[in-house]
Amino acid sequence: MGILNTTPDSFSDGGLWNDRERALHHALAMVAAGADIIDVGGESTRPGAKSISLQQELDRVVPVVEAIAAESATAISVDTSKPEVMAAAVAAGAGLINDVLALRGEGALETAARLGVSVCLMHMQGRPRDMQREPVYTDVVAEVEAFLLQRANACEAAGIPADRILIDPGFGFGKTLEHNLALFRALPRLCGAGYAVLVGVSRKSMLGALTGKPVEQRLAASVTAAVLAAEYGVSVLRVHDVAETVDALTVARTLQTGPGSSG
Repeated sequence: MGILNTTPDSFSDGGLWNDRERALHHALAMVAAGADIIDVGGESTRPGAKSISLQQELDRVVPVVEAIAAESATAISVDTSKPEVMAAAVAAGAGLINDVLALRGEGALETAARLGVSVCLMHMQGRPRDMQREPVYTDVVAEVEAFLLQRANACEAAGIPADRILIDPGFGFGKTLEHNLALFRALPRLCGAGYAVLVGVSRKSMLGALTGKPVEQRLAASVTAAVLAAEYGVSVLRVHDVAETVDALTVARTLQTGPGSSG
């Protein structure tokens, strides 16, 4: 899953792709590099991020989804928590709703079920504006797993089939470094919980804390984390650096199982 932020304030690439033509060019470049899904987001969810209006998000997201759908058959995901944006993006060509609130917003679950597309449910303690102030857990792995399974069960009860549900532990969303590390080591457990797992750690602050590197120097750390997550059984890797991640996965799989293997 290649990340396409059409925002001015995302933590890593804010402002780079908030023009329709540049966003389309970048999306097609990620497809050419091996992305299976393009994840389009119009509202930053970085720590401390402020909310934007519905119309602002629609204006950022819908034209880009339409443009990608017109130029490529690659799957498109919309990174949003607003039911209106979900519906408009699906009408424009998106086939996956990626919601950091796990469809807990008013009308979100009902909208996703009615649209009949796949969903990704993420765990977050708090909200982007305050989630990193003082995150506290008694048992982070058990609590995150219980939350994700509860939300997945709610989706199934609403009519969304299990094979259209992904779960995301939400690295960096209301978690300290220690929480993130515990969750990463528990990925095999989460992958055995009955739903496909999505992981997004690309360029995140947890990698900066481990390496001491700023955002623009976290490529090696991001690729390493992605390969290890795949080894743990993760189904979808949400990344900024598609070409490098694809190369690393290809080499890792081939060294393990021989040419022509797939994962």
